Amino acid sequence: MKTTNTSYVSSLSSAGEDVGSDCFVRVRKRDLEKLEAEVRTLREFMPKVINSDFIDTIHKGRSLDTFKERSDREQQQQRDDCLHIRSRLDAALSDCQREKQEKLVLKQQLWECREQLQQQKDFCTELGSASCTLLWSASQREEAIKDILADGKLEPFLSVAGQTLESFIKFMDDDAKPQQSYNSHEHHFVLALAGVVTNVAAVSCGRDFLSSSAHILLGTLMRLLGLMKPGVFPKLKVLMLMALYNITISVNGLKLISESPGLLPLLCTLLEDPDPEVCLQSLRLLQSLLLERDAMSHMTTDFLSSFPLNRIHHLASSRHPTLKQTAQETLEDLASLTNTKVAEKEQ
Repeated sequence: MKTTNTSYVSSLSSAGEDVGSDCFVRVRKRDLEKLEAEVRTLREFMPKVINSDFIDTIHKGRSLDTFKERSDREQQQQRDDCLHIRSRLDAALSDCQREKQEKLVLKQQLWECREQLQQQKDFCTELGSASCTLLWSASQREEAIKDILADGKLEPFLSVAGQTLESFIKFMDDDAKPQQSYNSHEHHFVLALAGVVTNVAAVSCGRDFLSSSAHILLGTLMRLLGLMKPGVFPKLKVLMLMALYNITISVNGLKLISESPGLLPLLCTLLEDPDPEVCLQSLRLLQSLLLERDAMSHMTTDFLSSFPLNRIHHLASSRHPTLKQTAQETLEDLASLTNTKVAEKEQ
């Protein structure tokens, strides 16, 4: 009998134990040997193929896959953020364009309002200039001053006059502006205001009123005279100095003016003004103070000796006859007062 070249692989079992047919596998011996050879080959070559570099490569590949997925998610998120920012930018640009249009409209309205305001300002200034010029002319009559005082409106008028003069002088505190303003309505307006104050002070009842109820205005006049630069608005300076001189005619007014601590330094400054009328009115105001020895009792000999006598000597040789005469008289008054002070000091 011919036997077949067949091997059997079976699973051992305990005696008396049934073994199912699925627990046995029939394999040809030749195939088994072939399988064993392949396994040996794999065992020999597998360590050479699957080494640490290969494993690292696999890990890196997996890491790259993970990184790619994360990058894709981040890129998608960035695209979403970009779309959101783009929509916000479009909305902002739309709002900006709308605001630009509104700004143009507001600028146009502002320009129109400025034009209207300028027209109203010009009208009010011209009206005020004309009205105050008429009042200035009317105030040359003593009866008009008495009527104004009787009406009780002089005090608020003087308050407005002081504020207006101060605003005008501070606004025109520039080298270029005054030259352009001599023929302006504003200049005529403040000249008329100062002229009214001067005319009020020229009347006895007006001087008494100013000496008792217009201390703020008088202080403002002296302060503004110190602010104005030499050669600037000489007519206005003359009117303000005339108003102060008129007030010193009364006893109370003289006392009030002479007690001002900055008056004499102010007069020293005004005497250096290039306008002869300003110098003349400054000398007259100084003379009014010097003639009242009691009012000038606070003047020291040192101050008298430091007074700008050289300037007054220069004015005493002026071609302006009234200025020349007034300067000579002032020098005599100063000399007399100085001698008196020296005699009192020796005693």
